[in-house]
Amino acid sequence: MTDRDELERALDYPWEKWAIFLHPAQRRIVERDFAGPARVAGSAGTGKTIVALHRAVHVARANPHARVLLTTFSKPLANALLAKLRILIHHEPRLGERIEVAPLDEVGRRLYERSIGPAHFAPARVEFPPVDGFTPAFLQSEWDQVVDAWQVDSWQSYRDVPRLGRRTRLSENQRRKLWTIFEKVRADFAERGLVTRAGVFSRLQAVPYDFVVVDEAQDIGVAQLRFLAASGAKLFFAGDLGQRIFQRPFSWKALGVDVRGRSSTLKVNYRTSHQIRSRADRLLGEESVDVDGNVEERKGTVSVFNGPTPEIRVLPSSDAERDAVADWLKGDPTDAAVFVRSDVEIPRARAAVERAGLPFQVLDERVDTVPGKVAIATMHLAKGLEFRSVAVMACDEEILPSQARIETTVDDGDLEEVYSTERYLLYVACTRARDRLLVTGASPASEFLDDLLVARSSA
Repeated sequence: MTDRDELERALDYPWEKWAIFLHPAQRRIVERDFAGPARVAGSAGTGKTIVALHRAVHVARANPHARVLLTTFSKPLANALLAKLRILIHHEPRLGERIEVAPLDEVGRRLYERSIGPAHFAPARVEFPPVDGFTPAFLQSEWDQVVDAWQVDSWQSYRDVPRLGRRTRLSENQRRKLWTIFEKVRADFAERGLVTRAGVFSRLQAVPYDFVVVDEAQDIGVAQLRFLAASGAKLFFAGDLGQRIFQRPFSWKALGVDVRGRSSTLKVNYRTSHQIRSRADRLLGEESVDVDGNVEERKGTVSVFNGPTPEIRVLPSSDAERDAVADWLKGDPTDAAVFVRSDVEIPRARAAVERAGLPFQVLDERVDTVPGKVAIATMHLAKGLEFRSVAVMACDEEILPSQARIETTVDDGDLEEVYSTERYLLYVACTRARDRLLVTGASPASEFLDDLLVARSSA
């Protein structure tokens, strides 16, 4: 497609065709021959996933004997990628035999079991002995974000490892005291034949892929990226720092992945109306900067179509919210979804859809949507999904940001990270909508709704 008229006609295509639409500006990125790791960025709806999908197909076509991995950080997202891939290459089934689609953790586990043996995973929550001056929550976060993430295996490594985002400063003596604990945990896991998710990647020696395309790369882990950097495969990443909801920031350059000079930012939003995009963007800054100094700018992004103004409503009670969401859904139930913060709020979403008298499907990690049924899911499962109409409800004061997460923070850095990722979650949920968006909460509502309500008359 080469002009606006053709693009506008594309908006009338069946949704499954629109979901794999590639604009010429995106095609240039897909077909470019990069001399090293490359990354495409852009805000929600600009087509990063579509670029990643077409990139995987392009390199498979251009290299008839190559093995291609199209991957992401979760099984639901991998399932969504696979569904789109099948639509894209339905007339080339043999091509699909050389493109593997799977979450990166699953790929790591399979390669580990193939080359080393069965993977017996260590518990995610570690039972640490008491340590004077440190809470169990701090020990767990230090293990998760520093020791295990970076696969620190000696006192010298722990003494020198950068603790990005960790606001609690540690003296050398404090680090030494902590290392005696972490060293015992590592020895205990080794004695019991247990391995962590990050540990799987640190022990892999080879990767059977010539090209690796990573979608939602902002949430890739340290051990995963280190493994890919050492694999020898040609790497392509697609992601948005404003949608980082699982992984703490870290330096890609420190692991040998430098995308400077090979980064592109998509500026045209093909999925979300101008009204929804501009309202959701109020949740984020005009630009995001990663640890290596790469800047992703949201300013200047445009949508190719208009739609109704999003509705942001604070209701006096959860019952009033239920009725308001039900009435809104009945206005246009075609291709609709309701998102909530967590499984705890799923009953509120069900009650609203039932009050509307509409059939529904509560999504699990397979994210199998059913035509004609309203999809109900948590915000975390919203990643990779697209609907014409979306209601985001139960945005109450102690639900968003999650009070449970706030209570587990150990320093200001942790608290800042919780607020950032909770804000990103709401942004992700809102930007799943193409034409209609409703965001609601029962009073007192989430402070994030204030941002959505600012300058309401100008949206």
